[in-house]
Amino acid sequence: MTDAPANAYLGIDIGSISTKGVIVDADRAIVARSYLWTEGNPTDAARRVVADLGAQIDRDAVRVRAVGTTGSARRLVGAMLGAAVVKNEITAHAVGTTYLHPDVRTILEIGGQDSKIICVEGGIAVDYAMNTLCAAGTGAFLSSQAARLDVEVEEFGAIALASKRPANIAARCTVFAESDLVHKIQVGYAREDIIAGLCRAVASNYLNNVGKGKKIVAPVVFQGGVSKNAGVVRAFEDMLGMDVLVDPDGHLMGAFGVALLAAEAVAAAGADAAGMGRDGIAGAASRSAGGEAFDFDAVGDFAFKTREIECAKCANHCEIICVYRDDQLIDSWGNRCDQGAVRAG
Repeated sequence: MTDAPANAYLGIDIGSISTKGVIVDADRAIVARSYLWTEGNPTDAARRVVADLGAQIDRDAVRVRAVGTTGSARRLVGAMLGAAVVKNEITAHAVGTTYLHPDVRTILEIGGQDSKIICVEGGIAVDYAMNTLCAAGTGAFLSSQAARLDVEVEEFGAIALASKRPANIAARCTVFAESDLVHKIQVGYAREDIIAGLCRAVASNYLNNVGKGKKIVAPVVFQGGVSKNAGVVRAFEDMLGMDVLVDPDGHLMGAFGVALLAAEAVAAAGADAAGMGRDGIAGAASRSAGGEAFDFDAVGDFAFKTREIECAKCANHCEIICVYRDDQLIDSWGNRCDQGAVRAG
């Protein structure tokens, strides 16, 4: 008699720069993880992340019972994968972080183009803020400056820690920062001092903009791709006067949090509704207890495309996004009234 496959849950965080994915087991431990560049194509990035995750597990021994999505393309990829849960980044990051660090009070997050701060009390997010349209002080900003200095951005942290006198570089605006950086190079500042100055500028820009007006209370957890930069971590600790914790999987926290939410959705729905919750990749059979596992291979077998239509049935003129799988409408959103509702086939 063979053992029944172990239950697991998949979460994907689709950002503008990178797409992250995890699979967690029944004990909420991460058993597979993936981090790939989005490259301007969230559906293709989701396919690649799903394939990468699927290659890391024994599909005969592990059954993914539900999928959750978050990030800027969460609705699109959620429709594509038949997600049980589609949540915003604030919720996903707060859920993942408070699960691993129940006593956390402040979550700092800096990604490729977005950054956010989440204030937590009693394990519940009570306040938050996100950056504006400007990407100064984000991962994209650091990457562009690394290219100008002909240094790999992954090397920034180690180089910054070697600095004794970080250069003073203004990072309120990317244009001004680049001008300041060129000036510092021309007057002969050491490379490590310039890089340390860039790291400090990122932290300063974050605290003066995203963190403005927020009470930053310890314990503080720093996450997102930029959290892997030891120079920025040191800058935050110096400016805040407190330790800043960086979780090894901090760059995957959004995906982890939405995987936990997918697991909760299955538990809440009960055995009779343990499937994906939509007509997605898992298929209708997965809605019942003991149904089929999420089909990793099927993601690559379907052709997904989106089309934007303008509804003219009222004065709103809503732009409605329609998602098709093999020319069959599977989801739509964007209508602000029921007149613009587009029914999936």
